[in-house]
Amino acid sequence: MILPLTRRALADSWRSLLVWALGVAGAVSLYVPLYPSIGGNADMQALLDSLPPELIKTLNYEDIATGAGYVQSTFYGLLGFVLLVIMAAAWGTGAVAGDEEAGSLELTLAHGVGRVQLVLERALAILVKLLVITLVAGGLVLAYDAPAGLGLEVGDVAAMSASWLGLGVLCATAALALGALTGRRVWALTAGAGVAVVGYVLNALANQNADLDDLHAVSPYYWMVGASPLAEGWDGRGLALLWGISAALVAVAALALARRDLKS
Repeated sequence: MILPLTRRALADSWRSLLVWALGVAGAVSLYVPLYPSIGGNADMQALLDSLPPELIKTLNYEDIATGAGYVQSTFYGLLGFVLLVIMAAAWGTGAVAGDEEAGSLELTLAHGVGRVQLVLERALAILVKLLVITLVAGGLVLAYDAPAGLGLEVGDVAAMSASWLGLGVLCATAALALGALTGRRVWALTAGAGVAVVGYVLNALANQNADLDDLHAVSPYYWMVGASPLAEGWDGRGLALLWGISAALVAVAALALARRDLKS
């Protein structure tokens, strides 16, 4: 059978994937259709102008008056970002550390499955699930584009989707790698969520002071939204960092699990 572990992981989790997809769809539907009355409203811009600039920069609301800036700030950079991190960190944690603590990892390996194969196939399953979520989000954004007067381009939505997915994959692979290294859920979950939280904080600090601008270079959150892909299109550097580091973390996870004694 081709990719048996990937197929099993997807078959066992389709219900939770459906729930997450509905949650993301609800988040898009909560924010995006409101652009004409919020983001595109002159009164809203006046309100933003009255707020402290530091707060606006922290929330990345500088371009909220435009369709691209509004969707990127409210969904991809805020609520959608939170949902993405939660699901990615949870899936990455469960792939190795969760099964190991539950005692089912050794049972799976006893059926003639290699450790490297297990890591690679479960990483692929996570990628597929995150891709489904990303397609749901991007498809709904495009569906609301004309009714909400966002003025988005299909290519730019694809660019934003690739960056958003890249951050999710980075969180998931960080959790996967720490889970393979330690066999502990708490460390895996901390790593997965920590990538996003630290990245967000670093980006917020760098936005406050030009002297801290170098922090952008080490912020995964900035790699996702810093080049404004929803307005400006594909960001090669950000994508290379997000996806390149993710690939390296999968390799670390495979090597770590192959060499480590599993906890009973």
